[in-house]
Amino acid sequence: MLKALLACVFSLSLLACSTAGPPPSSSAGTRASQSPSADDGRIEVVPERYVSQSEADVELDSLATWPTPDGHTWLIVTAKASHELVVFDADSGQLLRKVGGKGALPGEFSRPNGITVQGDRVLVVERDNHRVQVLSLPDFTPEGMFGEKQLRSPYGIWIDDAGADAYEVYVTDNFMLGEHYDVVPPFDELSQRIHRYQLAFTADGRLDKARDLGTFGSKEESTALRIVESLAGDPAQRRLLIADEDARHETTLREYSFDGHATGRALPAGTFKTQAEGVSLWSCTPDIGYWIAVDQSNPLTHFLVFDRKTLAPRGSFKGTTTSNTDGITLHAAAMPSFPSGALFAVHDDKAISAFDLADVVSALGLDPSCSR
Repeated sequence: MLKALLACVFSLSLLACSTAGPPPSSSAGTRASQSPSADDGRIEVVPERYVSQSEADVELDSLATWPTPDGHTWLIVTAKASHELVVFDADSGQLLRKVGGKGALPGEFSRPNGITVQGDRVLVVERDNHRVQVLSLPDFTPEGMFGEKQLRSPYGIWIDDAGADAYEVYVTDNFMLGEHYDVVPPFDELSQRIHRYQLAFTADGRLDKARDLGTFGSKEESTALRIVESLAGDPAQRRLLIADEDARHETTLREYSFDGHATGRALPAGTFKTQAEGVSLWSCTPDIGYWIAVDQSNPLTHFLVFDRKTLAPRGSFKGTTTSNTDGITLHAAAMPSFPSGALFAVHDDKAISAFDLADVVSALGLDPSCSR
């Protein structure tokens, strides 16, 4: 989360707020639904199955899971303040190890933020090294890096690994202007909000090449991406959902195609009461699934659920402890402690929470195929 910027959001003068542009007109863009927001005033309570022990002074942010060869599942989390990766056992929340440290050499990190796992590789976005680093698992051996020449202030990452030999990677680039880096760039520069790369690997798993496919982002007021961090994609629908955090304008999820076209579709105004943060796809079957998005509420985070195809709201829930959530990741495969899979979330920058997906299905009355 952009904490310094969020603090500014609620203390900006009217003059400063004007840098984000005028309010959108009622006809701006196409809304996914004109129905009430996903919670509709009703927030179900789904107790966490666990909340891990707190890790002080690390500032946890984003998460990804990796099934180990011996049948366990690792939960790998970026730690921005301590410049490392923190590895937990996903079934129990037990801390397993920490990897890295501050620096610019391979295997070191500077303000790691976004993270994703592809096969036996983990890709880590480093804001202050202006790059994406690729490491092989389980030893976190550096295998290459890319983006140093193009990225200015990268945050989030999503990878389309549908191809057999090459993969397309999307990275959000949240560069800001002004003395305090709290001014949204002009519309012309917002066309550089998302970077695309095509990756190819050698037979032994090392990064062979990263082809720069350019950038995208709308220059139009109604569809522009003002403050971006999290994004996720649905290969079946060829759809990207990108969280725009700019509460000075309108915080929402905006839809883009895989080729970078702004569809004009977004969640209805007022869906997010505070700030749109993490977003993840819950794919139950090839045709059935849901999006889960974070409304970064206090004292408890609200998790909003939307239909995979129509983006219609399907309910919302909160835990009994989890608050101030940045990143989430969804692991739909069975694990010993979570036969139906689990949703993992950052709690207050210093711990991780786990929700059983079967509990979410039951509480919200979702499709039973999602709890099998």
